[in-house]
This record gives sequence, structure tokens and C-alpha cells, in this order.
Amino acid sequence: MSSCTHIHPSLIHLTMTARMGVLLLVMAVTVCVSNAQATNSSIVNKQQQKQQRSIWDEPIKFSTKTKDSCSMVVSGAGDYTRLRVSCKGPSRGQTPGSSYYCDFQGKPTLCRAYNLNPRHYFTQMMWELRKLSHACQGTKVYRPHMCKKYSDEAQMTFLASWPKITMLKPSKPVQVTYKLAVPAQTKAIKPQPGKAPQARTTTPKPVKTTNHPTEQPESRASKLASEYCWKKLHGICTYFISWFQN
Repeated sequence: MSSCTHIHPSLIHLTMTARMGVLLLVMAVTVCVSNAQATNSSIVNKQQQKQQRSIWDEPIKFSTKTKDSCSMVVSGAGDYTRLRVSCKGPSRGQTPGSSYYCDFQGKPTLCRAYNLNPRHYFTQMMWELRKLSHACQGTKVYRPHMCKKYSDEAQMTFLASWPKITMLKPSKPVQVTYKLAVPAQTKAIKPQPGKAPQARTTTPKPVKTTNHPTEQPESRASKLASEYCWKKLHGICTYFISWFQN
């Protein structure tokens, strides 16, 4: 019994060595995974910082409808994101163009698409500003297409301007009403008490007739001549009969 339970010292040494190898292998794998995660996190952080620098350090430039040269600069203000739009009008001869600016504020970070590509958010806003004659006289709240479905809190809202201006509000559609011409109703003749209403009768206009001239009646002399004289002597008889009558 004692011989069965006895373990050779070399076997114990081999077992311990194998366990140590497994532990070392597990530790090595853990270190590799940790380094890989740290590397990926560092890359993501660098990309985010690069995007932030592209917004904070590189202004977005554009021109308005009236050729005002403008730039958009983004900055942070606590939990809010601040945007300043600065413009300068074109010079006219020796007179320099007038300058103006306006500030917007909001929390676009609430929009998931903004966090993936924040610069494109302000680029879409710039597309709307460049359609204006005055970059600071647009709508009060801008809703870029990529974050259009989010609340006003996630949008850029007008804050202030210099010189002070009034923001333009979307005009209400004008309702135009058209009046249809109604034909005038004919007035009915009110009947007198005890009498039935009489209908208006129109008398027909007389038709002009043309009287054709009738033949003159045959004279008495001619009749007598036709009765008592030959046909060949009709004219002579008529002459003599009429002479005797006269």
C-alpha cells in the first residue's frame, strides 16, 4: 500500500513545471489582448481628436447670395456647442464692405450622426446659409438633414448677432379666395290678391310682306271685241268699240 502511494520526485517536478507554463501562457495572452484594446482605443481617440480639431481649428468658409465672404467657427461652451458665423460684404470702390456676425448654440452631440461626422453637420448647415443674401437673417433654428428628426435641443439655435438684427421667420402661406360669379336671378311678378299670376306674353312682330303688282283689269271694249269679233280683227274691233263708248 505504501509503495502505491509513493510518487517519484521527478514526476512532481514535471507537473509543477507544466502548470507554470500554462500560467505563463495565460498571462501572455492577457497582456496581448490588453495591448490590442489599448491600441484600438488610442486609434479611436486620435480619430475623434482629429475630427474635433478639424471643427475647432479649421473654419468652414462660404459665400452668400450677395457675395458676402463668411466663415463658420465652432467652439465649446460647457455642455453646449457654440457656432459663430462671421461675414464681410464686398468692397464698393474705396468703401470697404460692412462686417457682421451671429452666434448659434445647441447640443448636436445628442445626435448620433453628429458624433460620427460632426464637420458634415455644420457643412449641411452651411448649405442653407449660403442661399441667403445675409447669413444672419435666416431661420431661428437650423435642422441639418443628418439630425433632422432630433429635437430642437440637438439643433443650432440663433443666440445673438452684431449689429443687432431680426431673424426672419418662415412666412405663412397666403390663402387666396376666389368669388364665383352668380347669374342674376329673374324677379318673379308678385300676383295681386285674388288674381292668378299672369305670364308675360310677347307680341310677335309683324312680318313685312311685299305686294306684287297685279295685272290691270281687262277693259269693257276688249271684252266686247273678244265676244263679237273674229280673233284676227280683235284689235280693230276693240279700237272702234272704245271710240264709240267715248
